[in-house]
Amino acid sequence: MAESSKDDLVQLIKRFGAYLTVRMSNIFSISFHNLNARSVGAIAGLAVAIVFTWRLLRSPSTPQRRQPKRQAPGGASSSSITSHTNAPFSPSGVLPSEDARAQNVVDEFFQQVKPTLGQIVRQKLSEGRKVTCRLLGVLLEETSPEELQKQVTVKSSVLEVLLEITKYCDLYLMERVLDDESEKKVLLALEEAGVFTSGGLVKDKVLFCSTEIGRASFVRQLEPDWHIDTNLEIVSQLARFIKYELHISPTRTERTASNVFSSPSLEQFFGSV
Repeated sequence: MAESSKDDLVQLIKRFGAYLTVRMSNIFSISFHNLNARSVGAIAGLAVAIVFTWRLLRSPSTPQRRQPKRQAPGGASSSSITSHTNAPFSPSGVLPSEDARAQNVVDEFFQQVKPTLGQIVRQKLSEGRKVTCRLLGVLLEETSPEELQKQVTVKSSVLEVLLEITKYCDLYLMERVLDDESEKKVLLALEEAGVFTSGGLVKDKVLFCSTEIGRASFVRQLEPDWHIDTNLEIVSQLARFIKYELHISPTRTERTASNVFSSPSLEQFFGSV
């Protein structure tokens, strides 16, 4: 009698655990998109605890001692014994439909969630607050000051990443130009692309110089957390002054220092799709 009561109690606890899992998952599915990155970590920890408890409760109870078969008087065959084979049976004491539903909810909750571009940018920048970036070969299609005298083309694929950076960081753009006309063309192209209206960038934070040494001097004076450049020589010179650097190159190259990263393009470094 005591053993039967214990089994009933265990089954009741398991049923309650399955019900609790379903209810919690419904709450998470409603509010999941409104959570920030820090809250997701806390909820994930809670979910892990729930899953652990759920799997613990699913473990089968101690098997009951099998009762010996009792033969009917007169050697009656076993076919005369009444059996109930249509009743559902689950080793965990939970109905199969409830068990499967609860497990599906847990699996769905732990499916990989694709992070947003803003989350990727913040993660990659390692909480950096100031970023300096050259224009040629990074934000602009052109790769030399001579090309800027003819035309200026903004990379649309990089623009989205750049605007996300301006939301979290103090961004400065800089470039070497050969004349004032090139400077005007660059500012006009950036304005037409919506850099000054959609993001947190202003024209005063677009700096121009006439030499590469002058550009390196700008970076050192601003003392950014991150610097993005296509000139490997400049990157190497600034490596001991800047906490993190990103070298944009046509092909991936080996790191020149522990704080220098290499990427073929800005959008590929930040995982933009």
